[in-house]
Amino acid sequence: MTSAIQPALDALNQIILGKHNQIRLATACLLARGHLLIEDIPGVGKTTLALSLAKVLGLGFQRVQFTSDLLPADIIGVSIYEPQAAGFRFHPGPIFSQLVLADEVNRASPKTQSALLEAMEERQVTAEGETRPLPDPFFVIATQNPAQQIGTFPLPESQLDRFLMRISMGYPAAEAEKALLLERERRDLLTEVQPALSSQQLMDLQTQVKAVRVMPALVDYILALVRFTREHNGLRQGLSPRAALALKRAAQAWALLSNRQGVIPEDVQAVFAAVVNHRLIAASEREGGAPTADDILARVAIP
Repeated sequence: MTSAIQPALDALNQIILGKHNQIRLATACLLARGHLLIEDIPGVGKTTLALSLAKVLGLGFQRVQFTSDLLPADIIGVSIYEPQAAGFRFHPGPIFSQLVLADEVNRASPKTQSALLEAMEERQVTAEGETRPLPDPFFVIATQNPAQQIGTFPLPESQLDRFLMRISMGYPAAEAEKALLLERERRDLLTEVQPALSSQQLMDLQTQVKAVRVMPALVDYILALVRFTREHNGLRQGLSPRAALALKRAAQAWALLSNRQGVIPEDVQAVFAAVVNHRLIAASEREGGAPTADDILARVAIP
């Protein structure tokens, strides 16, 4: 498996400098058939990462710039009357693509944000009484500005829970930033990148993820982590069964990227923060008693 995915990882690391872990997490998220939320300040490479993934993985790509006046029909599509056909014809929106970049998703209103719910969960959309399937593979990568910035609408818990992972790019290391300034523009490099995988190869890898073994003792470890969040007084609510399934799938994908046929506890720990941090909601903002992902890992013993 490593030989199949390694050229894609190498190409991504040449474009996005010094972000090996973020690239690996994003790739694991897509292999696990999940959706990715990238939250950070503007200008740290969120959109470039999404463009790079589409290019390197050979996926059809559409970008939607979310704004306060964006409507659900702008994403899903709309029926337009055509006189020559004497009827209405549905014109698909940008959601009908293999990789959809929802750029600055929290700048749109909650009504528009909700247009993504069915697509992300069911991989289909319903418009004007008709259900239409989405392409396979289908991924949503959303970027989000920090909530304290002007003009943002916080994503509801139901929307956040649709994202398998949330990652942050962060500032680059000193050497990576120096190389960024000395070398060519990253967007210029993108025009020369050739796909390292085909869509069929990507779907084959996703099938392999499902086949990665998860032993009963490892399932007990995942359940113990989930149960800890449900019993902690500092959290308003614990992790849902969907979160537990997401953690299992992400760990399987991470194991596959590490060329292992079975999941070990270190795989769960590697993806844990990215899978659960956006799902952990403090019971009170003033008390500050909510545990972090690192706290949970430190306090839950491996069986």
